[in-house]
Amino acid sequence: MRLEELEIYRMPMDIAEEIWLIVIKWDYFCKKTVGEQLIRSVDSIAANVAEGYGRFHYRENIHFCYYARGSILESKTWLTKANNRNLIKKEVYESLISSLETTHKKLNGYIKSIGKRMTNDH
Repeated sequence: MRLEELEIYRMPMDIAEEIWLIVIKWDYFCKKTVGEQLIRSVDSIAANVAEGYGRFHYRENIHFCYYARGSILESKTWLTKANNRNLIKKEVYESLISSLETTHKKLNGYIKSIGKRMTNDH
C-alpha cells in the first residue's frame, strides 16, 4: 500500500489545508503568534505519519506515530487558543476539533495494527 492511500495520512493532510486557508487570512500579529504555531503543529501530524511509514522497522513507525499523536493534541490546543481569541468561528472550531478527534482515534487504531504486525512477524 502506498502512503497516499492511507486514510490516517490523508485526513490530517486535508485538515492542515483547511486550517491553512483560515490562518492565511489573519492579520500579521495573529499569524505570527498563534498562526505559525498552529500551522506547524497541524502540518506535523501527516509529516510524522509519513516519516514513520518510510521507516524500515515497525518500532520506528510506531515511534513517529506517537509524535503525530502529540501533534494532534498540540493542534487542538492552538485551535482552542484561536477560538478563545475569536480568530475562528465557533462552528469551524468545533468541526476542526471533531476532525482531529477522529484522526486521533484512527491513529490509535493504526498504531495498534502496526503492533499486531510486529507481533506476528516475530
